[in-house]
Amino acid sequence: MSKNKLKKYSEVADFPNVIQPQYDDLEVGYLYRGNWSQKYFKNQNPLVLELGCGKGEYSIHLAQKYPEINFIGIDIKGARLWAGGQLALANRLSNVVFVRIDISRINKLFAMHEVDEIWVTFPDPQPKKKQIKKRLTHPKFLQKYKMLLKPDGIVHLKTDNVGFFNYTLEIVAELKCKLLHSTHNLYSDLVDDVLSVKTYYEKKFLAKGLSICYLKFQIPAEIDQQNFE
Repeated sequence: MSKNKLKKYSEVADFPNVIQPQYDDLEVGYLYRGNWSQKYFKNQNPLVLELGCGKGEYSIHLAQKYPEINFIGIDIKGARLWAGGQLALANRLSNVVFVRIDISRINKLFAMHEVDEIWVTFPDPQPKKKQIKKRLTHPKFLQKYKMLLKPDGIVHLKTDNVGFFNYTLEIVAELKCKLLHSTHNLYSDLVDDVLSVKTYYEKKFLAKGLSICYLKFQIPAEIDQQNFE
């Protein structure tokens, strides 16, 4: 590991807006679970998650644009969260926090129907067949999201990987999710102030001439359990 990464790991441990829950804390019942807005943010505002947030560009931008909403960026890479945490501190943003945790364990962090929206921004496409269950839009993950989301909660996906995007479209159709919007080329189809936010990786993809895919959908209340095998 580089000295720069080691330095960031050391510094991020002291950031007040970067949380790194311990295994035992999650297993016994995390202190903010079910009460993030009330206990952490000290308000009653809606809660939005960014999964695989990387350096936190989306969470930061959304927090700046919507001060009346609480945002939580989640990633497993501490060095990436250092960037988001530092930027949020520099901008004195009190409505955004970052959590270092494996996304497969988010149900340990949040209670049923606690979350209003979920953003999945440029996740690892896990292209190999044996990696399918690691894809963040695999049915087992959608089941977790459904449990966390309020009944009318929304999932957003942005990706440069057409194969992963098409896979997600198939899953959305198979599970009879409500498709709200779908495009294989976001910047020639639908752009608003939120969707036009470009993450570190997105800028790299666009520089290579790659199109950005976007999907917006709602997960049905009941999902056939056989899809999670």
